[in-house]
Amino acid sequence: SEITRTQMLITTPEKWDVVTRKSTGDISLAQIVRLLIIDEVHLLHDDRGAVIESLVARTLRQVESSQSMIRIVGLSATLPNYVDVAHFLRVNPQIGLFYFDGRFRPVPLGQTYIGVKGTNIMQQNQGMDKVAYQKCLDMVRKEHQVMVFVHARTATVKTALAIREAAGLAGMSAHFRVAQSSEFGLADKQIQKSRNKELRDLFADGFGIHHAGMLRQDRNLVEELFSKGLIRVLCCTATLAWGVNLPAHAVIIRGTQLYDAKKGAFTDLGILDVMQIFGRAGRPQYDTFGEGTIITTHNKLAHYLSLMTRQNPIESQFQGSLADNLNAEIVLGTVNNIDDAVRWLSYTYYYIRMRANPLVYGIDHLKFKNDPTLLQHRRELIQNCSNSLDKSRMVRYQESTCYLFATDVGRIASHYYIKYDTIELFNEMFTSTMNDGQILAMMSKSQEFEQIKVREEELVELDRLVDTYCYLPVAGGVENTYGKVNVLLQTFISRGRVESFSLVSDLGCISQNSGRIARSLFEMALKQGWPLMTGRMLNICKMIDLRMWGSDHPLRQFTGIPQDILNKVEARNISIDRIRDTRADELGHMIHHVRYGKILKSFAYQIPDITIEASIQPITRTVLRVKLNIGPEFSWNDAVHGSSLEPWLLWVEDPDTNYIYHHEHFQLQKKQVKTKETQEVVFTIPITEPLPSQYLVRAVSDRWLGAEASCAISFQHLILPEKHPPHTELLDLNPLPVTALKQPRFEALYRFTHFNPIQTQIFHTLYHTDSNVLLGAPTGSGKTLAAEIAMFRIFNRHPDMKCVYIAPLKALVRERMEDWKVRLEQKLGKRVVELTGDVTPDMRAIEQASVIVTTPEKWDGISRSWQTRNYVKSVGLVVIDEIHLLGEDRGPVLEVIVSRSNFISAHTERVMRVVGLSTALANARDLADWLGIKQQGLFNFRPSVRPVPLEVHINGFAGKHYCPRMATMNKPTYQAIRTHSPKKPVLVFVSSRRQTRLTALDLIAYLVADDNPKQWLHMPEQQSEAIIAGVRESNLKLTLAFGIGMHHAGLHEKDRKTVEELFLNEKIQVLVATSTLAWGVNFPAHLVVVKGTEFFDGKTRRYVDFPITDVLQMMGRAGRPQFDDQGVAVILVHDVKKMFYKKFLYEPFPVESSLLAVLSDHMNAEIVAGTIDSKQQAMDYLTWTYFFRRLVMNPSYYGLNEIDPATINTYLSGLIARSIRDLELSHCVNVGDDDSSLEPTTLGRISSFYYLNHNTIRIFTERLNATNTMAELLNVLCEAREYAELPVRHNEDGLNCELAKLLPLEVNQFSYDSPHVKANLLFQAHFSRVDLPSTDYLTDTKSILDQAIRILQAMIDVSADQGWLITTIRIMNLVQMIIQGRWISDSSLLQLPHITQQHLHLFQPNKPVGGARMKGSTMYTGPVDCVPELLAACGGRFDWLRQKLSQCLSENEIEQTFVTINKFPEIDVTFHLTGCWEKSRGGHASVRVPTVTSKSLRDKSWMGLHADQEYTLNITLNRRNKYHTKGDQKAHAPRFPKSKDEGWWLILADTENRDLLALKRIGYVRSRSKPSLSFYTPQNTGRVIYTVYIVSDSYMGVDQQYDIHVEILPADVEAQFNVECNDALA
Repeated sequence: SEITRTQMLITTPEKWDVVTRKSTGDISLAQIVRLLIIDEVHLLHDDRGAVIESLVARTLRQVESSQSMIRIVGLSATLPNYVDVAHFLRVNPQIGLFYFDGRFRPVPLGQTYIGVKGTNIMQQNQGMDKVAYQKCLDMVRKEHQVMVFVHARTATVKTALAIREAAGLAGMSAHFRVAQSSEFGLADKQIQKSRNKELRDLFADGFGIHHAGMLRQDRNLVEELFSKGLIRVLCCTATLAWGVNLPAHAVIIRGTQLYDAKKGAFTDLGILDVMQIFGRAGRPQYDTFGEGTIITTHNKLAHYLSLMTRQNPIESQFQGSLADNLNAEIVLGTVNNIDDAVRWLSYTYYYIRMRANPLVYGIDHLKFKNDPTLLQHRRELIQNCSNSLDKSRMVRYQESTCYLFATDVGRIASHYYIKYDTIELFNEMFTSTMNDGQILAMMSKSQEFEQIKVREEELVELDRLVDTYCYLPVAGGVENTYGKVNVLLQTFISRGRVESFSLVSDLGCISQNSGRIARSLFEMALKQGWPLMTGRMLNICKMIDLRMWGSDHPLRQFTGIPQDILNKVEARNISIDRIRDTRADELGHMIHHVRYGKILKSFAYQIPDITIEASIQPITRTVLRVKLNIGPEFSWNDAVHGSSLEPWLLWVEDPDTNYIYHHEHFQLQKKQVKTKETQEVVFTIPITEPLPSQYLVRAVSDRWLGAEASCAISFQHLILPEKHPPHTELLDLNPLPVTALKQPRFEALYRFTHFNPIQTQIFHTLYHTDSNVLLGAPTGSGKTLAAEIAMFRIFNRHPDMKCVYIAPLKALVRERMEDWKVRLEQKLGKRVVELTGDVTPDMRAIEQASVIVTTPEKWDGISRSWQTRNYVKSVGLVVIDEIHLLGEDRGPVLEVIVSRSNFISAHTERVMRVVGLSTALANARDLADWLGIKQQGLFNFRPSVRPVPLEVHINGFAGKHYCPRMATMNKPTYQAIRTHSPKKPVLVFVSSRRQTRLTALDLIAYLVADDNPKQWLHMPEQQSEAIIAGVRESNLKLTLAFGIGMHHAGLHEKDRKTVEELFLNEKIQVLVATSTLAWGVNFPAHLVVVKGTEFFDGKTRRYVDFPITDVLQMMGRAGRPQFDDQGVAVILVHDVKKMFYKKFLYEPFPVESSLLAVLSDHMNAEIVAGTIDSKQQAMDYLTWTYFFRRLVMNPSYYGLNEIDPATINTYLSGLIARSIRDLELSHCVNVGDDDSSLEPTTLGRISSFYYLNHNTIRIFTERLNATNTMAELLNVLCEAREYAELPVRHNEDGLNCELAKLLPLEVNQFSYDSPHVKANLLFQAHFSRVDLPSTDYLTDTKSILDQAIRILQAMIDVSADQGWLITTIRIMNLVQMIIQGRWISDSSLLQLPHITQQHLHLFQPNKPVGGARMKGSTMYTGPVDCVPELLAACGGRFDWLRQKLSQCLSENEIEQTFVTINKFPEIDVTFHLTGCWEKSRGGHASVRVPTVTSKSLRDKSWMGLHADQEYTLNITLNRRNKYHTKGDQKAHAPRFPKSKDEGWWLILADTENRDLLALKRIGYVRSRSKPSLSFYTPQNTGRVIYTVYIVSDSYMGVDQQYDIHVEILPADVEAQFNVECNDALA
């Protein structure tokens, strides 16, 4: 997030190289850069030049592939071959190349070259010192400052001392000293605080030193003092010339020989360094010229003169690191084969210089003449390099195909910037059993430390460091480089103090590199599956990061504990667990410091600790599912843990074989720790027979030493599932002709003449018998036609019975409806109705229907009341599509439907046929037994039996982070399309809407880099432009132009339809879609690419796997029966899951029951329905379920250790007892005194009727009260369990935080990642009409609004049951707010279309206008502030409205507003009371009730009613505005996602006591409606005012309220008797 807010990044080439080698998110950092400035680009000549070449080549190729411009600006010293560098940077020489030589210096430079002669080195050095002194003296006499550049850190001090000594001997020291001043005095005080003895000594005489071995603060101080003029002569190394802009009047280069550690010899100072140093001469603000002097040996004088006057071109240093850079490109995915690599090499400076100066790079004249583009030479270079990388296991090189594949080792090397030579060393030395000493010795030999050399003067101190700080043996001793590195590394971990400045510098280098080297070794151990080494390497990583040994006490990780206290804790060996368990005062006494007892305990509880509980479920005999419940056991402190998360690694190891079977990273969020929330981690591991004794689960903190937990998985009581029976063989039958139906009207529905082999084999059973059927066959086998054949039998034999087709998704229901509305309804005359959450037809339509197409939840809700619904009893066929979804989240609903169907059949003596359609199953026999299917009705074909054979490719991709992994899959996706389906339709499935966009845009980038970027667009340009012009989504406009469509729920309906039509008609070739499309619309394609098999689960806030059924469904879309003879599926998965998918994509998957998780809710539904009325019946009910079948077949999966009848009985009794207990706690069920009988409560009935989770009802009972505010009610609504599944996607907590700032009601600011808080924010945004941050939020809003009404209906019933008037009315107001998308406090006029807050003033009164007037109405001329006033003022006159609004709205908008006004209900109300009175008052009668205002209240207005007696209030509702047409009962609710029928609530209340006495809900009032409310009068006599509320369920501001004045008379026995008689007769 910090990077997204950053406009400019300043970095080194190496760091930018590391960043761009791997994507850091779903949009890699490199993709958002638009300007790359490379300073000192002449460093191409230097050892680090290869990094710049690699960066520029990568950037240029990215520009070409993505077609998004990145400008490159190169800044350099004056170069002789600047044209080559410009060519390398792709500069246009006419407009982008600027070359300025020495003549353009702002300060002219005088250059002096001095050659010193001498018979030996000592004489030469003395001569150089003498010349340097003379030059310095000349300058300081003129009050100029001088910088003397030397080439070794020790030489800075030696040269400064030599010049000072010469000045002293010549009596010239005063010239060098700075005049005394207050500023000098302050500077001297600062210098005296330095640890650097030489610096303190030299400063007083006007000298300073500067080199990389000094401490940073000393270097900064010297730079500051020199810039202020308080140092006259500064002796420094060349790093100052490059690193800091610190000019001086004169610079002197003393000596030109420097030691090259790689070569182990002295080399000449490069011309670039000379130019850089000379560049520091002359201060632009102060000097008119500068002076540069080179003092070299006499024999080198001519060399440097010629270099400065006749500069040599700079050459490339790329060849030395070609292997590392090639590996980086292969890992990044930009190079996939030798041709790619050869092309990549052409983007380097190396290639440009090879062509310009081939001899330097070993290319002879003849070779260059024959191969002027050096294509063959580049190929040889790449092939040699690839062979080397293959040998070191960094890449896999297939010589036959020339393909290059990244390996785990190569990825690790690239990501951690490890050199090729180091990897070769690790391959040779790294084993699965090494101790810490051996590991550190191996790390010390890394190539990254090659520049570190042992200096003679350091040996004494190194020996001291070995004795003081090294806990592990130092292999090789301190005389060797790797020994020195080992010593310094151990010193660094021990937080040792180093005196020598050269060692300080080396220590800095080691500390910088050792961390990443250790991390790379840790990753290598993890990938190899070595548990011991993984744990050991992670420990070493943390030791280096924390600078402490693993044997140190974990409390040493905190900075706030005094050293003596820590020493006491360690001396007494007090472990963290003991500190936690011991009382604070006891602990204080143990360490002889009472006050610190409490402090130590607090620190001990801050060390991350977790508990792990493991449960295992065998899926097959070789695969085990492991569920871990991980609970935090520590206290969070932002200062210690940060503000977000703690990373952990867990793995499962087999201690016997020392192998890791599974590993994954997980994160403990701050919120989870604070709330002690457990986290569930689910994964699968292999098992072998005979079973091992146990596996071990280990979890280790990624940051804390001493923070680990483990848990044993025992296989002692594991019962493996039964072996599965064989599949149904596909018989070699002659294809059956369609005429076998023997019904011309049925035959006419099909365009083909013969059924396919599967349909032929099952035809007889489906069409000529009433057997239940289970058909297991791969997707695309024509299973829907099997359902139709079963329906035809019902149409023939039982035309009065209904067929129910249950599909798991609304999209599938819609698809069936569109098909069957034409084929079954129009052609066969069979009425087909849809029954989903979106569409609920009236009862008459359902009664008349022959075919009901519905979703599982809807049919479950309806069939719960089967006793009272005749149409449920008249169902003769239930077809359940995708019945294998029994094992998924929605499986329990299917299970309950089938169990209930069997129960209904048994009780109505009418056979209900069940046909289950499924993919190929492993345990079909169990499912068939449960469905009551004999051998005759079971058809379970193997997965390979497809009408179109399927070729499957599974590719694994490394990387622990999801988004970068997805990015690396884009190029393989493109290659899969080019290889398998260059011309035929392709479906690419991704996990999220964001991924559809990113994948499509990346595919475009690869297309653009190709020869024909429009190769996937199969229509004329003009036609495509016309279609694209009508598309709303901007990204979709772009992708369609290249023949790529996007499909997800966030698209506008019209855009989605456009994409579907274009793909079906093959106008576009590629469709990138979310996984829901696999279940939804039937879009077959030749090639299916499943790009990633995980999705972000908002509930667990982590990426989880798709159900295997989803992946099979996606694969099933490959291969088009009419057009293809073969389909291709390419599955791109996380490499750790590759074996799992290999197993289950070729073998069928067993289906287990998931009823247990929601048993309580379904138990409640059956208790309410009367199916269950005792615990024994509950037990019997369970035996009807599929769960019971699987419990016996795979007991360990459900946590059962034995399968004898007594154990099973005890297990089931326990399940029922727990479910009933849960329902009791939710007040849904009452258990009888006999502890066996069960009775539903009102709340239980509400839960079942509205299809709510019993926990939601529990929340209502706990949180609702008589006086809830609107904000509280909104919170209660949002806390409903139904919203727990609302997705909170990756990084949406930040969006929620920003959204909350725009909304009026506060939410819990620590829970922005909670689905319930998100629901609250979406409701508020809906009421406030605030723009949402993304299209995902629009879909989420639709989802929460869909469910809100039934949840609120239930809240109303719960509140009314308690008699809470105020709360009930407020919930009704909340319903109005949701339907209209407004706050209840907003003006009700804002419900009108086109009317906003700015328009309300237009309705203020002015003179009445003539025009049509409604019959009998009186004109209203007062202010118009609400809907009733508007209805009265408008009076049905369009002219009145036009005059009011014409200045702001168009004629068309005014007409729409007028139509809506006429839709608002105008209801007249009259009341009659029916009941019994004593004879003197009229006996049994119906009396009109006067509705009076308080002004006209007289004694006659008070109606006399007897105490404690039932009366009925009959209400007549007359609609005045009858402008509606028949069927026009839909409310005006443009903000609500579904059409909404207008309805009303009628409430009778005692307002004074705030009691709700009666409540009734009625539907649309077409012209007249006569509902009634029954109530009991109070027992006490006296006067009571009853109030009738008539509340709309759709509109705000149209509610009505009437008072009824009642005088309670003494009870009358005769009247009560008459009431009871009437009731009995009724």
